[in-house]
Amino acid sequence: VLAQGRNVSVNGAAVPEGQPYLHRGLGLSWPGHWVAVATSLGVRVAWDGHLAVTVTAEPELRGTTWGLCGTYTDDPADDFVLPDGDIAPSASAFVSAWKVP
Repeated sequence: VLAQGRNVSVNGAAVPEGQPYLHRGLGLSWPGHWVAVATSLGVRVAWDGHLAVTVTAEPELRGTTWGLCGTYTDDPADDFVLPDGDIAPSASAFVSAWKVP
């Protein structure tokens, strides 16, 4: 899913603004001024088209996540886990380690 402002595409195909999309466990909706993507994996990402992003995960995923959203354990001490399993010494080191091309 690629979103640029209110322009959203899935696998290169544009999804008209306001039109719901559902295909192979991926759902796209337009709640208010937001664009929301939900997956059959239990993760939902919503974006206001500018700066605000929310990520929610189903309770079944508790303790099984890694990356920029933390470990979902309610323990702030393990939120900055690096891809190699170590804890990052700073927020900038954490973010840099998870950067993808």
